[in-house]
Amino acid sequence: MVKISVSVLSKNNRETIEKLNRTSIDYFHIDVMDGKFVDETNFSISKIEEVSNYALKKLDVHLMVEYPNSYIASLPLSKIEYITVHYESLNGDFSILEKIRDKGIKCGISIKPNTDVQLIFNLLDKIDLVLIMSVEPGYGGQDFLDSSLTKVRLLKSEIKNRNLPILISIDGGINNENSLKCIEAGCDMLVSGSYIISSNDYEKAVDLLRNV
Repeated sequence: MVKISVSVLSKNNRETIEKLNRTSIDYFHIDVMDGKFVDETNFSISKIEEVSNYALKKLDVHLMVEYPNSYIASLPLSKIEYITVHYESLNGDFSILEKIRDKGIKCGISIKPNTDVQLIFNLLDKIDLVLIMSVEPGYGGQDFLDSSLTKVRLLKSEIKNRNLPILISIDGGINNENSLKCIEAGCDMLVSGSYIISSNDYEKAVDLLRNV
């Protein structure tokens, strides 16, 4: 069954976190923004610690920052299962991937909509997850880009050919109208925020995403 990671970018108070705890979601998706790599700023270390204190699910942390190295040492690691960094922010220095794994955390790479997915094929043996951005990262409410599904298919084929234990996650505009297309293309995890959090029934929204 496809995994669901709920982005709490737009609403992350204790009541919302505890309500999501009672659903069948797999992760809380935490978007860390520095105002440089993307225009917005969100999720300070103290805020991540606060969410971590309430969360009964593991955290899936997405670093949309210019210098991800500076964040790794400060993150509250006990609840974090994945830390994902952007290919575009690494500037060819991929040593951070090993640093993340050395801390006992699973490592992910994310790519923006305009980045060729084949650029990360040589890194697949160093990571545990690929996060395909199906919108331009930085803010919610954007429309899903169908072109992202082509990337998912190419990536899935490469992963299968090499028999690698890597999850494909997708983030941006994910809802019940496009989730099946994502699953059929090869996604193992769906990141969804406002679609779930703005619904009247969180669990029903999650089931609709999973198509169950």
